[in-house]
Amino acid sequence: MSLTVLAQIIMVLTLVIMITGKTPIYMTAIIGATISALVAGFPLAGNAEVTIASMINSGLNPVIADMTGILLFIGIMEAAGFFDVIIRDIVRVGNRIGGGPGVVTAGGIAAGLIGALTGFTQPVITAVITGPAAVRLGVDPNKAAAIQGHAGHIGNLFGFTHPTQVAIIATAGLSFGLFNILGLIAALSVFAMSYFRLTRDMKAKGITMTAEENAAILKDFEAKEYHATSAQAFAPFIVLVIGFVLGFPIFLVGLIAGIFTMILAKRDPKQSEQEMMKGVGRIATPLVATIGFLFLSTVIRNIGLVQVIADLLKPVLSVAPIQIMFLVAMLTALLTQSYGASAAIILPFLQIVIQAGGDPFAAGFAAASAGALTQYFLTGGPVAALATVIPVIPGSELKPANLFQRPSILFGLLVALVISTLLGM
Repeated sequence: MSLTVLAQIIMVLTLVIMITGKTPIYMTAIIGATISALVAGFPLAGNAEVTIASMINSGLNPVIADMTGILLFIGIMEAAGFFDVIIRDIVRVGNRIGGGPGVVTAGGIAAGLIGALTGFTQPVITAVITGPAAVRLGVDPNKAAAIQGHAGHIGNLFGFTHPTQVAIIATAGLSFGLFNILGLIAALSVFAMSYFRLTRDMKAKGITMTAEENAAILKDFEAKEYHATSAQAFAPFIVLVIGFVLGFPIFLVGLIAGIFTMILAKRDPKQSEQEMMKGVGRIATPLVATIGFLFLSTVIRNIGLVQVIADLLKPVLSVAPIQIMFLVAMLTALLTQSYGASAAIILPFLQIVIQAGGDPFAAGFAAASAGALTQYFLTGGPVAALATVIPVIPGSELKPANLFQRPSILFGLLVALVISTLLGM
């Protein structure tokens, strides 16, 4: 047995252990990836083209700066009381949809739509509002975090700017439009399943809110003294979205939106800076998750594991090309935990599938939907996803929240597979 094969086996075992959720997820990822890299022959450091040090540094993704900018903004928004106003408005709408589950589902979908339009899906933007509110309305904190973390599904599949999404559409010779609508349907099916499971579980456990209890909570929101109008509270978000759409650096956009909030709230600049920095304190968990999981993804690519899987599936393409494309995208996204990192396998394999006679639209949708949905299955997403939501929903933890997500993600994958199959008929 070659050292490369042994390294791949160790990596598969690492992923299996991570899937069980019985070990510390971050330590397992980092230690397993390090052992695999060492076995494959990569040096710890030095002048070699690829070292363990360089692979760890690859985990210092630019999204860390993006998250910092967003957290600066969140810090001042909370301190200024603007989130209180937005909480009230979202609670009103979500509660009409379906109480606590409706509140958190509305928040997740809203964050996803913002991400789809801006190219940067950050569920924590609304999680800081809807998460605690949903918990007050009887929702388990882990399940609230889980549903908020689904935002990335919409941001990816309904979006227009994710590099992998754009590359898939270009490779298959497609265009935006129906592709995105079908993606939205698949993404919303994940939310729908989580909403159904949450309401069913709450009912089974007898966790119900009477009309009087609901009214009491809503009365708390209504009776509270608010320091801004709805227009003032939502205005900084408009600045944020405009900055995203114009392509400005997200760190600067978050800072500018924070300064705009400070001006609207008429707050002291020095105090506002401290409040912004307090918001940045929440980056600890996503920082570790980002570096650890992206290091894992880099090692997986460098030991050739994803390529081995792709090569093994080539002979069966003539039988079910669309379904095989879907499976390859699923496995690649599961291993890399990144829609972006999956492009290295998904794009060339998509070309192979189309050349083998697969319908371009069906193959493209299979590649995009399977990749975009599965990247969140193992951990809730290594970048700007569940890990960023946990710190703002008191009582929530990553592993149980992610475990709640998985059945809903599988349902979304089933819906996406059915759509892909129908398109290929």
